[in-house]
Amino acid sequence: MSLPRLLTLIATICLTLGLIIGLVSSLTGLYTQVAWSASPLLANLLILAIVVLLGTLIFAIVYYLNLLKIPQKTKGKRVIKPKVPVIKSEAATENLKAIRQQVDRIQDEVARQALLLKAREIEASMARGSIRIVVFGTGSAGKTSAVNALVGRMAGQVGAPMGTTEVEATYTLKLKGIDRELAITDTPGILEAGVAGTYREELARQLAARADLILFVLDGDLRKSEYEPLRNLAEIGKRSIVVFNKIDLYLDSDREEILSRLRERVKGLVATMDVVEISANPQPVRLENGTIFQPDPDIMPLIRRVAAILRAEGEDLIADNILLQSQHLGDQARKLIDAQRRRQADKVVERFQWIGAGVIAVTPLPVVDLLATAAVNAQMVVEISKIYGCELNIDRAKELAFSLAKTLASLGIVEGVIQIVSRALQLSVAGFVLGKAIQAVSAAYLTRIAGKSFIEYFRHDQDWGDGGIAEVVQRQFQLNRKDEFVKAFVKDAIARVVEPLNIYQKSEESELEIVAELESKIEPEPLYRSQEYEDWETYSNKQKDEW
Repeated sequence: MSLPRLLTLIATICLTLGLIIGLVSSLTGLYTQVAWSASPLLANLLILAIVVLLGTLIFAIVYYLNLLKIPQKTKGKRVIKPKVPVIKSEAATENLKAIRQQVDRIQDEVARQALLLKAREIEASMARGSIRIVVFGTGSAGKTSAVNALVGRMAGQVGAPMGTTEVEATYTLKLKGIDRELAITDTPGILEAGVAGTYREELARQLAARADLILFVLDGDLRKSEYEPLRNLAEIGKRSIVVFNKIDLYLDSDREEILSRLRERVKGLVATMDVVEISANPQPVRLENGTIFQPDPDIMPLIRRVAAILRAEGEDLIADNILLQSQHLGDQARKLIDAQRRRQADKVVERFQWIGAGVIAVTPLPVVDLLATAAVNAQMVVEISKIYGCELNIDRAKELAFSLAKTLASLGIVEGVIQIVSRALQLSVAGFVLGKAIQAVSAAYLTRIAGKSFIEYFRHDQDWGDGGIAEVVQRQFQLNRKDEFVKAFVKDAIARVVEPLNIYQKSEESELEIVAELESKIEPEPLYRSQEYEDWETYSNKQKDEW
């Protein structure tokens, strides 16, 4: 603290103490005088009243000083402003960058190019900066008439033909008070019959999904078939104005009733003030003298509402729409990558299920050996983890495989699989090979359930979910026990496992030849071969020796 400020503070404290001492001295003298001249009780009451009055005065001064305090300007200091949140368009840009990285991993050339095209369309929308308004509804609701009236009223001309719209038509114009350009798109009608109608409806829905603002045109009360698309648009975050058109066809009392019901039925989807009534193409009226009078379109309620929304929320609507489109595109990319990974992982599972069957087939054990299948599963886990970008070492893979094997046994799935396989094989296989065939095919079946469970585990970022490993395994068992699947699986197993077993049992070939025959039917793909061995035969023989 500087010396002048310190001296000022000391002087203020001394003055305050002096005033307090003077006040106390005065109160003491007053108390003494009243006590002697009147009574001690009256003197006490007087002093109490003075103290209360002073306290109230001090409180009032402090209160009003705080209430009316004017913030002072800081000189020579930088005012720290709160951080501005991330702009939505910047978030969309980051999403597009991430999407491009994801697209590089998609093997399907057609799907990859389609995603890149959509990404470029979003980038073009960001660069263009126009506000996209889409007119949406049934073909009979008067969408084209509404577009004609809007364009004619705001731009002074009508460019769209009357009648059925089979493809989209877009008109560009300016609205007073709105800096950005408006692009109004007339879409094909929804809920039309036939293949062509379904195609046009899909086109209309796609255009609506890319809109910044939607004008949902009706010509009467809201039907259930119209409510569903309106709700779907609201669920994906689209802002809509419900336009009650053709009001010239209704009596005033009926019109008010319909408007009231509309606002009630769209509550939660569309704000009350966003339900407007218009007459885009009024019917001509015959006057008493016989002449035909054509009323002007009554479109101003819609124009005023559109202008109010765009002035207040236009920038947010554009940013929200771009961000929504980029997020949707990201979801599409992730689904494609997930499907691609699942196809690759399914091939790994299919290969290892027959390897597991081969191991059991050449191992003379009275029951299905879970330890042997768990050893096969461990290598399967390693290869599935690589597909999902998770590098697991063999020790961790063995832990997962043995944990799942214990779960299979504890849930009774092993016994259930053996029963399913036994019933299926007894109809197709006879003789001394049946017992070993049941063991081998059961092992393949269990390996399949394990593999499908591990796919779910890695798909969800190495998380078994709330129900744990038991719930995942049970679900996969139920999915893989349907009659159609069991029949196809057993048929495949007979060709890959049972028939080779029968041939080699009769000719008393060596066990290694059986495994070689099984592996020749498996036809492993180079993508999944272990890098630790020079070829597949060396790798499989090494695995067999370890098991």
